[in-house]
Amino acid sequence: MSDKFEQISLKPGFMMHNGGVLFRNVSDNEYEFKSTINENHLNAAGITHGGYLSALVDAGAGTAAHRSAENSPCVTISLDLKFIGASKIGDEIIGNVKILKKTKTLVFLFCELKCNNKIITSASGVWKILKIKT
Repeated sequence: MSDKFEQISLKPGFMMHNGGVLFRNVSDNEYEFKSTINENHLNAAGITHGGYLSALVDAGAGTAAHRSAENSPCVTISLDLKFIGASKIGDEIIGNVKILKKTKTLVFLFCELKCNNKIITSASGVWKILKIKT
């Protein structure tokens, strides 16, 4: 749907502090996001910290859930991650999200993070769609 990525980390907070996340819609049920690894994302071994990868998945997949829920606020219920590979400073991480199912109150999805066309993290999660009364 969109060729252009947009910065979704516009308000001060954790992800903006950590360099931000770029996001785009690919189709009605597919989304893509990306971030570049910098020094403060590394662990003592010199590779990207799993906590940062977890936060990146939560931010990118959470935005996908939000967009798939007609922009209703969504909160993470569960997030199951598998760390498969590594990345290092300067690497671009690309996240691909596929919405598996959406109900009136829940979004089920699958996400992969890739670096240099290799999967480094996979995740499945469930987000709760919040119905805020105005």
